Amino acid sequence: MHVVGAPMSSDERAETMSAIAEAGGAKEVDPLRLDKLLASHDKGALQIMLTESAVAADKAPELADRLCDAFENLAKECELPALIDALDANFIPPVSGGDLIRNPESLPTGRNLHGFDPFRLPSAFAVIEGERQAKQLIARHVADSGLLPTSVALVLWGTDNLKSEGVAIGQALSLIGARPRFDSYGRLCGAELISLSELGRARIDVLMTLSGIFRDLLPMQTRLLAEAAFLAADADEPLELNPIRRSALAYQEKHGCDLDTAALRVFSNSEGAYGSNVNMLVDSGRWDDESEFADTYTNRKGFAYGRAGAVSQQTELLNEVLGNVDLAYQNLDSVELGITTVDHYFDTLGGISSAVQRAKGDSVPVYIADHTGSGDGKVRTLDEQVALEARTRLLNPKWYESMLDHGYEGVRQIEAHLTNTMGWSATAGGVAPWVYKQASETFILDEDMRRRLAELNPVAASRVANRLIEAQERDYWGADEEQLEALRRAGEDLEDLLEGITGEVAA
Repeated sequence: MHVVGAPMSSDERAETMSAIAEAGGAKEVDPLRLDKLLASHDKGALQIMLTESAVAADKAPELADRLCDAFENLAKECELPALIDALDANFIPPVSGGDLIRNPESLPTGRNLHGFDPFRLPSAFAVIEGERQAKQLIARHVADSGLLPTSVALVLWGTDNLKSEGVAIGQALSLIGARPRFDSYGRLCGAELISLSELGRARIDVLMTLSGIFRDLLPMQTRLLAEAAFLAADADEPLELNPIRRSALAYQEKHGCDLDTAALRVFSNSEGAYGSNVNMLVDSGRWDDESEFADTYTNRKGFAYGRAGAVSQQTELLNEVLGNVDLAYQNLDSVELGITTVDHYFDTLGGISSAVQRAKGDSVPVYIADHTGSGDGKVRTLDEQVALEARTRLLNPKWYESMLDHGYEGVRQIEAHLTNTMGWSATAGGVAPWVYKQASETFILDEDMRRRLAELNPVAASRVANRLIEAQERDYWGADEEQLEALRRAGEDLEDLLEGITGEVAA
């Protein structure tokens, strides 16, 4: 966790600079060696190291300059002075925001972030990269199932698209078989279809669910996506090559509506509302059946946005489209966040996965595309991604010890990661039992660790114990009787501590 005004430790700085180098194309960078070279200001030696790390000779000078600038800017302390200036109503210098690993030009921190030009989103780069990522997703699903998906449930967040210049928007368009259309001034003005001959495959029916931030900040892009879906539904093409048209015509015939309604594929909350509330349901623990998540999700996210920008409640249409979905998917674009770091991921992707399962009567694959580092990124199943984050975050001593350095907030972060992990079990079933077993052994059944957690934050420590017991009671892992009894005793001890009952008093 970052503390305002506090500089990075030398280890954190070395790891950050290594990540920036790898995002620039370097391979297997030694963080300590890189840190020493940057501190020495020896650009010649730095360029040699970069070429040894698979950076092309003609690219090494540019990357070296970028690394030197980032290294210098990381050392600058601008946050507290900027905070004082803001409180005094003084000018704060602006800077383009984004992930500092891929956009180190956003350093130093402490400046006034600005976003984007809405008329140029998605950018030309985002359209090309979105097409590549669409092919990557299709290839993974074909490798797993042997079939081209006919319908994909895609989660789109506003912040991720702002940081990536609209890559996920480009990906959604590519799956449909469309591209953005720009006027002679280079301003976004709509969508156009890619011909089937140029596309080289069948179109894919894409159900796009938007975050409230996306809906608010990107109305032009919302209309762009809705227009792309309508154009596909209206295209005079063979139905076997155009599942969007096939599904829309079937819905139109069944319900007697117009094609504009039947072709709606962009869904979000009603205006002014945010989130699906699935996360709140999980956090409360007050639910009896997983179908409650599907109800909550579709009720909150059942508002369709059309190509003219009009919004209408279309819960029945949403449920019918959900019944055709072959896979659910979301991009992971920030190195700072994982799908178990915050509850928004299982609130959206987990929520729609639960809704798909109810509509189809069966679960579908859930994929996460990790584009947080260098290279082409990697598409993982939900199970693979949760396991990776459990090993690198929740159950990693380097991670949880660094959290505990922050005292009570660190314990709260551990509890939040565990709750978010259970959120995936509840909504999509994507957590292996060993995650809960090792979490119980690490944080609760280890008496010394349990005491540390309780001393720092007894409320969060008690929630960790109770969450593990809840996960067992919901059959997410198979604790034996001895483990379960030990967990219950530990939970009771923590509850007693909260109530001020010591061992002597309890006796």
